[in-house]
Amino acid sequence: MRLYMLLFTLVPLFTYGQNPVTESFQKDTLIILKSNPSEGFNNSYLLFIPKGTPKNKLTYLLVEPNNTGKVSDSMEVHKKSAIELASISSVGNNISTYLKLPLLVPIFSRPDSIPLVYTHALDRDVIFEVGNNLERLDLQLLAMTKNAQDVLKELDVLVHDKFFMNGFSASATFTNRFLFIHPEKVKAAAMGGFNGELMLPLKQFKNNEFNYPLGINDFKTIFNKECNLVELKQIPQYIYMGKEDQNDAVQFNDAYNNIERYTINSTLGNNVQGRFVNCQNIYKKENISAQFSSYDEVGHWTTSSINLDVINYFLKQLQE
Repeated sequence: MRLYMLLFTLVPLFTYGQNPVTESFQKDTLIILKSNPSEGFNNSYLLFIPKGTPKNKLTYLLVEPNNTGKVSDSMEVHKKSAIELASISSVGNNISTYLKLPLLVPIFSRPDSIPLVYTHALDRDVIFEVGNNLERLDLQLLAMTKNAQDVLKELDVLVHDKFFMNGFSASATFTNRFLFIHPEKVKAAAMGGFNGELMLPLKQFKNNEFNYPLGINDFKTIFNKECNLVELKQIPQYIYMGKEDQNDAVQFNDAYNNIERYTINSTLGNNVQGRFVNCQNIYKKENISAQFSSYDEVGHWTTSSINLDVINYFLKQLQE
C-alpha cells in the first residue's frame, strides 16, 4: 500500500483545503496534527484518510485509541506504534480502508516512569492524573475529534458529530470505558481481546461495590455527572474474543490494583473465558445493545475473517 505522508500542522492544512474539489481522495493520506492545548488536547494525533474517501458526502469518523503494547518514556516509540496502527496494521486500518472512513488515532504515551498508570486502557490511575499531558485523556480525545472535524472539512471530507470507535486488547478496554463516560458521542463500537472483563452498568454486583473502571458506583464523584445509561444501552456494539485467548491483564498490577483484582476474580471469574461469559450475561440482562462473538482456534490476535466481520458490522451501521 502506497502511503502519502503529509506532516502538516493545522495552519498549512487550510491552504491544502483550497485545492479544487475532486470526487474522492486519490492516495492514502496520513496527517500528523500536533498537540494544541488551546483546543483541549495536549498530545498529537493522526488522521489517516484512505484512497477513495468521498468528498462532500457526509460520513463517519472512525476512532481507534493507540496501544503501544509496552511502556516507554520515549514519545517516538509511541508515535511510531500509532503510525503503524493508523496506516499499516490494525483492525481500524482495515475498517478505514475498506469502508473509506477517515481514521483518528491519538498519540498518547504510556510512560515507563509511572508504569502503573495504564494510559492505553484508560485505567483508574490515569483518570486521576492532573497538571500534565495525561490529564483526562478521554476529554483530550473528544477535543481531537472536534479538531479533526474542522481539519477534514478543509479537505472537503464531512463527518457526523458522532463517531465510530474500534479497539483491540488495551485499546478495546479504553473504548469500552470511554463509552460509559461519553455515550452521547459514539454511534457504534467494536471491541475484541479485552481480557474478558467489561465495565458493568452496575454500582454493585454480588454484594461488592463496582467502582470505576469496574462499574459506575463512584462515577458521579469522579466525572461530576451521572452515567447516561439510556444513551449507553442504545450504542450498537460488536464484542468478540478468541476462544483460545488467555491474555489476562486482570492479574497484573499495571492494569488493575489489588482491590479491583480481588473484586473481578471473586465475582466475575479468575479466567478470561469464564469472565467473558459472565460479562455477556450481565450485558444481556441489562439490555446493552451488544452482539457477542467467539472465534474457534483464535488466541490474542485477529484473523482476516474476524476483521471482515468487524468491517461488515460497521457497514451495517452505515446503512442504518
